[in-house]
Amino acid sequence: MPMDEVTLPHPLDDFVAAVNRHDEAAFLLLFPPDGTVDDWGQRMEGRAAIQRWSAEQFIGAKGVITPRSFTRRGNIVHVKADWKSSFYSGESEFIFTLENGFIREMRIPPH
Repeated sequence: MPMDEVTLPHPLDDFVAAVNRHDEAAFLLLFPPDGTVDDWGQRMEGRAAIQRWSAEQFIGAKGVITPRSFTRRGNIVHVKADWKSSFYSGESEFIFTLENGFIREMRIPPH
C-alpha cells in the first residue's frame, strides 16, 4: 500500500541511503561477495561485476531512488519506486532477496 514516507526493512533502508548519497562502497557492502544483480535479464554476479554495472548505470549515473510502496513475503521484498538518473528515469520495480542481513539478489524486471 502506498505511503507518504516508506520505511523499508533492513538492509533496504541502508540501500536507499547509500544509493541516494551515491556511496558506492556502502552500496556494494550490502551485497555478500557472491551477491547478484539482475537488470532486465543482464546478470552481474559478485561485487566486482556489480560495481562495473553500477559505475555506468546505477551509482555512477547519480541515481536517486524514492520508494513508494513495498510488499514482503518471507525474504523476498518487492519495492515500487521512482528512479531518476542520467541513465534512466521513471517508475521502477525492484525485487530483493534478503539473506543474513545482506541483499542476496536485486532484480530489476523489464517494464
